[in-house]
Amino acid sequence: MTDAPNSASAATPALPHEFAGERIEDIDISKEMEGSFLEYAYSVIYSRALPDARDGLKPVQRRILFMMQDMGLKPEKGHVKSARVVGEVMGKLHPHGDSSIYDALVRLAQDFALRLPLVDGHGNFGSLDDGPAASRYTEARLAGAALAMTDSLDEDVVDFVPNYDNQIMQPDVLPSAVPNLLVNGASGIAVGMATNLAPHNLIEVVDGAKHLLFNPKATVDELMEFIPGPDLPGGGTIVGLDGVKDAYRTGRGAFRTRAKVSVEQLGPRRTGLIVTELPYLVGPERVIEKIKQGVDAKKLSGISDVADLTDRKNGMRLVITLKTGFSPEAVLEALYRYTPLEDSFSINSVALVKGQPQTLGLREMLRVFLDHRISVITRRCEFRLRKRRERLHLVEGLLVAILDIDEVIQLIRTSDDSETARTRLMQVFDLSEVQAEYILELRLRRLTKFSRVELEAERDELNSEIEKLLEILGSDERLRGVVSSELDQTAEAFGTPRRTLLTGAVARPTRSGAAAKSLEVADSPCTVMLSVTGRALRVEREPDSTEMPRSTSRATKHGAVFATVDGTVRGELGAVLSDGTLQRFTPVDLPMVPGASIAFSAGVKLTDYLGLTDKKLKVVGLVQLETETLIGLFTQQGVVKRVLLTDLPAKPSFEVITLKGDDRLLAAFPAVDGSEFAVVTSDAQLLRFPADSVRAQGRPAAGMAGVRLGAEARVVFAGAIPAGADARVVTVADSSITLPGTDVATAKVTDWAEIPAKGRATGGVRVQRFLKWEDQIACAWVGTGEPRALSADGAARKLPTELGKRDGSGTPIDGAAAYVGLAP
Repeated sequence: MTDAPNSASAATPALPHEFAGERIEDIDISKEMEGSFLEYAYSVIYSRALPDARDGLKPVQRRILFMMQDMGLKPEKGHVKSARVVGEVMGKLHPHGDSSIYDALVRLAQDFALRLPLVDGHGNFGSLDDGPAASRYTEARLAGAALAMTDSLDEDVVDFVPNYDNQIMQPDVLPSAVPNLLVNGASGIAVGMATNLAPHNLIEVVDGAKHLLFNPKATVDELMEFIPGPDLPGGGTIVGLDGVKDAYRTGRGAFRTRAKVSVEQLGPRRTGLIVTELPYLVGPERVIEKIKQGVDAKKLSGISDVADLTDRKNGMRLVITLKTGFSPEAVLEALYRYTPLEDSFSINSVALVKGQPQTLGLREMLRVFLDHRISVITRRCEFRLRKRRERLHLVEGLLVAILDIDEVIQLIRTSDDSETARTRLMQVFDLSEVQAEYILELRLRRLTKFSRVELEAERDELNSEIEKLLEILGSDERLRGVVSSELDQTAEAFGTPRRTLLTGAVARPTRSGAAAKSLEVADSPCTVMLSVTGRALRVEREPDSTEMPRSTSRATKHGAVFATVDGTVRGELGAVLSDGTLQRFTPVDLPMVPGASIAFSAGVKLTDYLGLTDKKLKVVGLVQLETETLIGLFTQQGVVKRVLLTDLPAKPSFEVITLKGDDRLLAAFPAVDGSEFAVVTSDAQLLRFPADSVRAQGRPAAGMAGVRLGAEARVVFAGAIPAGADARVVTVADSSITLPGTDVATAKVTDWAEIPAKGRATGGVRVQRFLKWEDQIACAWVGTGEPRALSADGAARKLPTELGKRDGSGTPIDGAAAYVGLAP
């Protein structure tokens, strides 16, 4: 009996693929691994790691912004706990864990990681060296720029898709009035691919996008005149733009960034290197650690102390104290070589386009964004048109009912039910079912005489809005105009000046031997050129040549010379400022361009290069300091002065003229004996008088009367013309009350020989007769060579080719002009 169970078991063996009511199937493990890995890779690429090229956001970032908007966390509202935001996002849209959501939220709020933060954080959101506090301790709300990203979401401008459990709808992409992919950059590691984009300046990106919007065939070189390079949140200096150009063309490239460092005297015998800006995502503690390691390893010498004095009031301030007898420049080169004070950034512009990962150049990224904005505005106009037509239909029905309100009321009262009343209204008054139903639901107090006036005004307004919407939808030019206008509004609301300085490439010292002071760039002759729009660059010059380099290039943006000065790459030059001071500088880090193709768009703002914090200051002249130079100075209120630059103080900045009241220095230029001063005023007067009539004065002197000005007139140009020169006078007149954007102006070119010479402090002669609508000379120039006029944004304006009479009126030109200078 005990063997029976075993016998039964042997007779009816269990199936090998069935157990406890479940079915088990054999599979090929290699195929299963392949399929599962592909599914995982697809999920990471499309749902986590890569941003969408349209709004520049990863899914988790998009869901955070959408949920915060849905929660009403607008900038004017109070902050809420970050943990609450994380919980809402995780529970409704992103079930991938709270840590990943909070990390993304923190990054959206960090002003050192994003050029334009989208979340306004309150509390400890971390630093370059430390992580943030836990989500239960920090608070958050949307930043103003985030509203531009989510604006019009309720107007059917983008497609909505279900969330992970099909209970809530979420946007597939945000409307994004901000070109976020370029402005804030992105980084992410997917499976088999990665993305890394540098932040850019919003104003520059908008300018580039607008240019491509109206010039679809624009090249990368043309776009780089508007977007010259990345603009990093922490500032710093980008050294060399070759890698940036490669990235803009192909989507891949690399560039070097350097800290902003100045040399300061810390005491009578103590010199220090002051670091005020660091490369992107490099923290001061990391720099200090690398300096200490370099000193211990004997790679760095001449450093006695390092202190981090960074605080909220003064910002970044890292003080590196040097030992006595060490060259600051040599120590700095070693620091660039062995520490993160110089770092590299690799661009790999991978983003999702129509659901597919693609490597994008600058032109492609702008094109995708513009196509998205055109689609958003088109759908928004269609939505608004539909809503206004629906409302107009109801308003017209109400107006019909009001015309015979007694009959309407009688008809409704005599009807047995609402269905009968609706049918009778439709038949008697020729109304649609929607109109009839709306009248039945309306309160009687709306059917008054006053309501009729309101309805008629609303009808007219609706008709006007419908007409405008139809014009936009019916004209590609009008549609693009709306896109451009909204981009301008975004740039005006959230744009900030450029923080990162762009310079030409600087050769790195070799690793063999000690770092020397002048190893990178030879101290060769050069000419520093300053454009009328304030951009500076340097041009190589033959050692024996005294002539200014000439360019055969076409008229490019910013392409007119304001001032030039000869010197050497590592020599010292002087920049005269509008406050009457002279500031020393060395042109070694200015962008270098070949003399045959001078393009000021490749230059840098000289005020940024000099580190001027007062945005009202302007550079009004460039002078040599290593030789005795006699320069002329002219102020806006007509004061003239000649000063011999000799026995100059060793200070980096010193006064060259004492200005009175609110007067500002207008021009500084060489003024040797035998030359003549040329002064043009805003009321169209030109004074020509000998430079010898102005005696040389000391630096503190306030000058003397140079020109007699009319009521409310000011000096708009001053310069010195060599004796016997074949010079030309260019004047551009316009109206001081012309509305912005009308771009109306006239210009005139006059022979210098027609201008009679007069004495100093007289009123000069009229050089252009105003037309009826003109009341000022907007800009002027007197000199030899080919003149060039530019608009306020640096675009070239065509000047008349024929010479005009001295007191004749001007010829209309192709737009307003703000500057006139010498063609490079």
